[in-house]
Amino acid sequence: MPNLPVCVDASLVVALVTPESQSGRALSLWASWMDSDREVVAPYLLRYEVTSALWRKVVRGLMHAEDARQALEAVLSLDIQFLDPPELPLRAFDLAARLNRSTTHDMFYLALTEIVGGEFWTADERLYNAIREAFPVIRWLGETG
Repeated sequence: MPNLPVCVDASLVVALVTPESQSGRALSLWASWMDSDREVVAPYLLRYEVTSALWRKVVRGLMHAEDARQALEAVLSLDIQFLDPPELPLRAFDLAARLNRSTTHDMFYLALTEIVGGEFWTADERLYNAIREAFPVIRWLGETG
């Protein structure tokens, strides 16, 4: 899907800016998207989720606050188009009902993917396994070589 946008979630973006088991794959994938001029999109929710995930790393002693702040600055400088179509909350709600999910935050990414087309990329293996049959455009970072 070279011309269609790619929607990314917080798990992938955190792997992109902090040392994690999937970081090498995230960096390689990001570079390929940038080299091929893929448009990368996300709901505004991504900013809040990434901020929270980085702060959790600080609280758990996995990162120093200064390093987490620098990682957040790196995220904010990435070429991600933040989109907030008016129908996004209702689409996320309907997806949560259709996919029998207990929360809606991940559904915002799926809903945005449906709206703009393309693929949805995540580093969250549990989410991937839970919805891949019902949402075939989901891609898991662990699948990349």
